[in-house]
Amino acid sequence: MMNASDSEPTSGGPLKPVMDQYYKTMRQYQILLDRVTPFVLYRWLGGAGLVCLFLLRIVIAQGWYIVCYAHAIYLLNLFLAFLQPRFDPSLQEDLLADEIEGGGEDTGSLPSARDDDFRPFVRRLPEWQFWLSSTRATLVAIFCTFSSAFDVPVYWPILVMYFFVLFVLTMRRQIQ
Repeated sequence: MMNASDSEPTSGGPLKPVMDQYYKTMRQYQILLDRVTPFVLYRWLGGAGLVCLFLLRIVIAQGWYIVCYAHAIYLLNLFLAFLQPRFDPSLQEDLLADEIEGGGEDTGSLPSARDDDFRPFVRRLPEWQFWLSSTRATLVAIFCTFSSAFDVPVYWPILVMYFFVLFVLTMRRQIQ
């Protein structure tokens, strides 16, 4: 009689060498990330260098403007998440006021000394995640410039103007 364990190959199947190599590569990648973690200035200088390399590629090749625009929008999104607090007290007050107006219970209490305690600023997107995401996005954008499939013909001055308008409006809203 055949058991369930008899039907499974003992060698791990034909994908075992591929999966072993994948896990080995992921461990090496994690070791590299762990080694660069304490070097904040050098990480950001390297990231800025990659962005400059990407922009140089865009300017010299005179193409891939849509990739550059998408990259800039993504970096703006990351920057806004980096600037915002994880727990926004004004947002929580607005949600509570909306709930009370909607007929919910008033769960508000009197202020106490505990509410006035110092609370450190906790970012919605930590610095490490900001750097890692922006570096990965820049590398993906650089690799996209090597494929003609991403070289969509667009009128780039409109994209630049639209990005700056979007940047100004989002920064104005963020400051208020």
